[in-house]
Amino acid sequence: MTLFDTTPFDPPAKSDAPLPERLRPRTLEDVVGLDELLGEGRFLRTAIESDRIPSMIFWGPPGSGKTTLARIIANKTRARFVTFSATSTAIKEIRTLMEEARKERKARGSKTIVFIDEIHRFNKAQQDAFLPYVEAGDIILIGATTENPSFEVNSALLSRTKVVVIPALEREQVMTILRRAVNEPALKKHGIEVTDDALDFMAATSAGDARQALNSLELVVETATKEDGAIDKEKVTQILQRRSLMYDKGGEEHYNIISALHKSLRNGDADASVYWLVRMLEGGEDPMYIARRLVRAASEDIGNADPQALVFAIAVQQTVHFLGMPEAGVALAQLVTYLAAAPKSNAAYVGYGEAVREVRQGDNPGVPLHIRNAPTRLMKDLGYGRGYGYAHDYEEQTVAMNCLPDALADRRFYEPKDVGAEAKMKARLDAMREARKKND
Repeated sequence: MTLFDTTPFDPPAKSDAPLPERLRPRTLEDVVGLDELLGEGRFLRTAIESDRIPSMIFWGPPGSGKTTLARIIANKTRARFVTFSATSTAIKEIRTLMEEARKERKARGSKTIVFIDEIHRFNKAQQDAFLPYVEAGDIILIGATTENPSFEVNSALLSRTKVVVIPALEREQVMTILRRAVNEPALKKHGIEVTDDALDFMAATSAGDARQALNSLELVVETATKEDGAIDKEKVTQILQRRSLMYDKGGEEHYNIISALHKSLRNGDADASVYWLVRMLEGGEDPMYIARRLVRAASEDIGNADPQALVFAIAVQQTVHFLGMPEAGVALAQLVTYLAAAPKSNAAYVGYGEAVREVRQGDNPGVPLHIRNAPTRLMKDLGYGRGYGYAHDYEEQTVAMNCLPDALADRRFYEPKDVGAEAKMKARLDAMREARKKND
């Protein structure tokens, strides 16, 4: 198949395709939710119906409709449509196809829409390969991502696209989709009745992810037998928990297990930490979510007792992003065991909280004159910078001057602990405080 093959991009799903694929909306009227984007007169609907699609990045959680919108655009527009996979497309292939698009535009005025699912998985060089063609108007780029485009999409490419935020579906909207699904022919032939409270449970535990809710429904219907009778909430819970190791990404167990992982780390229990990590991964949790929580733990619970913990946590987060699962699971296990064994200090976390409370509740007095910058003659005449001491000129590398406002002169926000690397920091900070008192 070439870039300019006329085969429809989104043919009807086969009867043996997964339920989410069989139920995927084919028209704007079939889409549930997204009224802010697709309502009459709204930007995206107008752009699609008038066939004036700009380059866009669809940013939203899993199962919110990003790929569905792209497929509807593919069928609605008069432009040619091509998709790229972030995991299998080489730069050479990208440039070859983009040159084809450029030639078609010059020769026939043809528009080409390029859809990149999970654009955050494209590296910088791959993203850069699209840039000149977007700039020249040779292609219309549509990217879909679950990650913040500000961090995952090149700034040059981002500045030439419109970011469209796709919200997670509301519980009632997921219910609407599930009610449609129970009447889908291939599902209905099983002859299994699913009660409304069972559908509501699946909607509630889907975290706005229609794909997850539909997969749950399909699993329940295919697992149940007619002897089970009507499938209610209790039976759904038993089936889904048995299949998913009693873990759901949107419900209470999600929060219970991430709490168990964090508290096991804090308590120095490496065995429990690995166990809860695997429970989450095997239950289908996004490994990037786990990596983000471990970065938080490295800062909150270990802090300056082992400053390398945060460096290591960021390295593992990048490893998860680069490798993906299942390979990244080993790196996550390496990190949780390291964090569990590391010396612990929450001094930076506590200090930050104290400073936040002071700023939010206090009077927030002005910056002392002696540590203000004085770039103009007027500022110097007003006393800005007067009395400032340059710490590098002193043997103790500290000067007898107060860097807090007078009202907070004796306030201590950061109280380091006498543990790990923070013990050395504590001794150093104490020594500098004593030097300032002596030289005052």
